[in-house]
Amino acid sequence: MTDTQRPEFYRFHNGEKAPLPFEAVEYEARLDGLRRIMRADGVEAAVFTSMHNIAFYSGFLYCSFGRPYGLVVTESDCVTISAGIDAGQPWRRCHGDNLTYTDWARDNYWRAIRSVTGEGRVVGYEGDHLTLMQRDKLEGFLKPAAMHDLAPATMRQRMRKSEAEIALIRACAQVADVGGYAIRDAVTISAREIDIAMAGRDAMELEIALRFPNAEYRDTWVWFQSGINTDGAHNPVTARKIERGDILSLNTFPMVSGYYVALERTMFAGEVDAASLKIWQANIAAHEYGMSLLKPGVSCAEVTYRINAFLAERDLLQYRTFGYGHSFGILSHYYGREAGLELREDIDTLLEPGMVISMEPMLTLGADLPGAGGYREHDILVITSDGNENITGYPYGSGFNVVG
Repeated sequence: MTDTQRPEFYRFHNGEKAPLPFEAVEYEARLDGLRRIMRADGVEAAVFTSMHNIAFYSGFLYCSFGRPYGLVVTESDCVTISAGIDAGQPWRRCHGDNLTYTDWARDNYWRAIRSVTGEGRVVGYEGDHLTLMQRDKLEGFLKPAAMHDLAPATMRQRMRKSEAEIALIRACAQVADVGGYAIRDAVTISAREIDIAMAGRDAMELEIALRFPNAEYRDTWVWFQSGINTDGAHNPVTARKIERGDILSLNTFPMVSGYYVALERTMFAGEVDAASLKIWQANIAAHEYGMSLLKPGVSCAEVTYRINAFLAERDLLQYRTFGYGHSFGILSHYYGREAGLELREDIDTLLEPGMVISMEPMLTLGADLPGAGGYREHDILVITSDGNENITGYPYGSGFNVVG
C-alpha cells in the first residue's frame, strides 16, 4: 500500500454494539438538551475533546495515551473520533457513529473531524480543555466563521441529573459501602496501608462486576491513609504500617462507566485519645449540620458561610483545608469537574432537585498539636423537592469506626 492509498480515516464497525451505561433514549435526551444550547448560541457544530463531555453525550470513555479523541455533534450527527489503536471498541461502546483516524499522516484526527463539521461554520469547543496547540489546529483545519465556548453551558447541563443517572449513582454508592466494610474488616495493627486498600478495591471490583455485568471495568481505587498521611484528602497510599491509636482515613472510589462516587470516613486503630475524639466529634457535628442545609433554593456559598460560622464558633475554622462538597457524575481524579456545583464561598449556584452533591467537611491539625491528623466524613446526597436524600449507608463516628 502506497502513502497515497493509505486512508486518513475510516469506519471500523467491528462486531455488534455493546450495552451502554444507559438506554438510547437517555443519550438522545442529552443530545436534545445540547442542541438546544447550540441553537441558542448559534453553534452549528460542537467539537468536544474532554473525557467527561464525550462520555456524557456518547457513553464512550476514551483512553488517550497521548492521542487526541473527540466527539462531533451537529443538528443531525453524533460522531465519536477515535484512534486506530482502539480498533472497533469505540464504535461498540458509543451512542451514534464513529470514525477511526489513522497514524499514516499527522493531523488525520482533524481531517476526520472536518469530514463531519465541514468548513466555515460556527464551531463550539471546550475552553477549559482544548489546548492552545489544538485550538490552532481547529482554526486551521475547520476555518470556523466563529467559535463559541460551550464548556460552561455543558457543565450546567451535567449538573442536573436524570432519573437514570441518579439510579446509577445510587447503585455505585452501595458499592462504595461494600468497599468500606471490607476495609473495616481488614484493619489490624501492623497491617500496611496498601494491603488494606487492596482489600477494599478488590471487594468493590467484584461487586461492580456482579451489579454491572455488561460494563467495562477500570479506574476503581482506594485511598487508605494512616497517621500523618491523613493530613491531605488526596494523599496516595503507602506501605506505612498501622500503629495502635493511629488516626485512619477510609476513602473508597468505585468507578462505573465514567461515573464516580465516594465514601470517606475517619477511623482510629484500636483506641482514640480524648483530644482526637473531641475534634472528631466536632467535625461530625459540622457534617450533620451541613447535610441539614442542603435543600432547593439554597446557594452553595450560603451553605459554605453557615458551616464556616459553625466551625468558627468552636474555634476550629482555621483547620479547614478546602470546600465542603462537590457535584457527582462523570468525573474522576484525572478528568471532569462540575466546578459550578461546589460548596465554596465563590460559588453562587442555587441547589435544585435532581442535583447530587457531597457533604465532606475536613479538619486538619498539624503533627505538633493534640489530636493531630486529618478528619473527614463524606456522604452523597440527592437534592429532592423539599430537602435531600442521603444515599450513603456506611456509618460514621466512634461507635463503629474504632477498629482493629
